[in-house]
Amino acid sequence: MKQFFKFMFATIAGMIVMGLISIVILIGIISSLSSTEESTKVKDNSVLHLTLSDPIPDRTPENPFHNFSFSNMEPDFSIGLDRFLKTIEHAKTDDKIKGIYLDISSIPTGMANLEEVRASLLDFKTSGKWIISYSEIYSQKGYYLASVADQVYLNPAGIMELRGLSSELMFFKNALEKLDVEVQIIRHGKFKSAVEPFMLEKMSEPNRKQMELILNSTWISMLDAVTTSRKISFETINELADKIKIQDAKDALEHGFVDKLVYKDELLDILKEKLALKDEKDENEINLLKLNKYAASLVNPFEELKKLSPTNNQIAVIYASGNIVSGKGEKDDMGSETISSAIREARLDTNVKAIVLRVNSPGGSALASDVMWREVVLAKKAKPVVVSMGNVAASGGYYISCAADKIVADEKTITGSIGVFGVIPNAKGFFNNKLGITFDTVKTNTHSDMMTIFRPLTAEEKGIIQIGVEKIYDDFITKVADGRKMTKEQVDSIGQGRVWVGTDALKIGLIDEIGGMNRAIEIAKDMAKLDTYELVDYPKVKKNPFMDVVIALSEDAETRIVKNKLGESFKYYQKIEKVSTQSGIMARMPYEIEIH
Repeated sequence: MKQFFKFMFATIAGMIVMGLISIVILIGIISSLSSTEESTKVKDNSVLHLTLSDPIPDRTPENPFHNFSFSNMEPDFSIGLDRFLKTIEHAKTDDKIKGIYLDISSIPTGMANLEEVRASLLDFKTSGKWIISYSEIYSQKGYYLASVADQVYLNPAGIMELRGLSSELMFFKNALEKLDVEVQIIRHGKFKSAVEPFMLEKMSEPNRKQMELILNSTWISMLDAVTTSRKISFETINELADKIKIQDAKDALEHGFVDKLVYKDELLDILKEKLALKDEKDENEINLLKLNKYAASLVNPFEELKKLSPTNNQIAVIYASGNIVSGKGEKDDMGSETISSAIREARLDTNVKAIVLRVNSPGGSALASDVMWREVVLAKKAKPVVVSMGNVAASGGYYISCAADKIVADEKTITGSIGVFGVIPNAKGFFNNKLGITFDTVKTNTHSDMMTIFRPLTAEEKGIIQIGVEKIYDDFITKVADGRKMTKEQVDSIGQGRVWVGTDALKIGLIDEIGGMNRAIEIAKDMAKLDTYELVDYPKVKKNPFMDVVIALSEDAETRIVKNKLGESFKYYQKIEKVSTQSGIMARMPYEIEIH
């Protein structure tokens, strides 16, 4: 008994100590946040400093501790595309902001979101304010954004990349054969190439054809923008890329891609001159304000507009991002239960007059996609529904979009991929021949163990699954045909799992208009015949400061450690995690495209 009370009191004491520590941490964080808010008051003659070194998600994280650094107890406010666009729009009319300094190199953000960022900077320039860009290294994606600037500067020892776009796919067929693992594939769609790495040693011709179209369309769009901004002909850029003529800073200057080669101290002098500061070597005179801190200082750039707007005129913006899974889903997944509930809530709310569904997903579970599609159909009967496509809205991502009244996508959005597949590994050879492990089975019926990985499917079982895949594909193209006012034959001809970029998707009728989030909201406003409105984000996030800290602490202890260790390879770790959670028949894009 004495031992029992000893452990009990020790446990209670430990809980009290942990509680006190948590309270101290929470007080420290709140104090840090408060002091930061006071210190980020916007000064006169300020320059907005954009680095864009972090990914830009569609939606700003609701958790204020999302990017809190527990190592130095300082906040690092992370903002999404929604807040980014509003902040740049506010800076456009803020007399205290004189211009923007782009301090960029590699930009880990999808091309469609980057397109919206670039468009917002072009709009910023219409105010008469300036934008300058400086870097030591311009990647192709970085230069695409930098070209929007009035002046583009490069370090004299710097580098600019110009070589065109490419895509490399990894194939596992031979490795799996060495391991005695057979991947049993059932699919519909000659372009549904998500399964090709398991069955081929290189791209099929249909897959190669669609990849060439995607890369060429994206490259042409990028070059058109650079040609307009820098007055360098399309042909010249292509010739320089073909011959790798831009190898160093002098080459970039000679061919007109940059305006001047300067060191950082000279760049600071240029900023001082633009701000009409005294000619002193004190760089602290320049009020450089990072975008996230400027956004945090605003709290809500449109607070006054919201006060003027009646609360019963709302446009719901529903963020549907990530790999599609059934249920509520994890933080990087689009859970069918979470999104369908959000759509239902917006549909039943009489204050919501229109819905904008922001889709950024390569697809996933066909069943989960259908669950969300049904809610879009019901919502469409009640009020206008407009889809805004982000970096990718393909396969299951297109499935949930096709029923909307209007679909808006960026030029570089990846969409389509209307196809279905199922993958069932047969690891019998691996366990038997490589590990010496055998299995024996008892079952009540002929096909009780049909989905096991420890034996191959029979011809009859493959036929059964193939019928299921065909039914889902037929249902998929039927729903696309109904939503897009096309025949099933027309959808099938542009389907078959084929992937398209936004510009080509517009030509074949998969989308209605090229544009970003703001354009989709404008269309929703017009369809609902609203003069004023308030934007309301869904799924709604319940505020719990204590849990926010707990979640941030757990993410800091797990995700951040792995991320720091793996560096750029962290994205592959995330993809492996996603693949391990997939089950059932999939409607998913075959690959992810990255441009550097």
